[in-house]
Amino acid sequence: MALRNEPYKRQAALIKALAHPTRLQLLDILASDEACVCHLTAILKRRQPYISQQLMILREAGLVTDRKDGVMVYYRLADPTIADVVRATRGLLRTVGEAAAFPPIPTSPVEGCPCPHCGGEGPCT
Repeated sequence: MALRNEPYKRQAALIKALAHPTRLQLLDILASDEACVCHLTAILKRRQPYISQQLMILREAGLVTDRKDGVMVYYRLADPTIADVVRATRGLLRTVGEAAAFPPIPTSPVEGCPCPHCGGEGPCT
């Protein structure tokens, strides 16, 4: 009896969504709390369209969800176990002999972030 390929295709698509440094950073940040695009942009020091594009890929893969609060859009992990998956891949690095030092995630307020979470008047642009 042959194994059905479809579940593996879905699993591969999920892993593909994870397989990007910026998307892993976004998931790492969102593991601690929800955040708006301008907050994520300020932390990663990347342009807003780029961050939004990466968030769209994560959202389409079902890894993050969003909620609106007025004009603000906040992103969060779709499920807390996603943070476990990201941490598990770090463990795999040690298994294959890679000693990787991951930077700490900045706590709020983040310098240059205009969002209400950081004490700014927002909205994100």
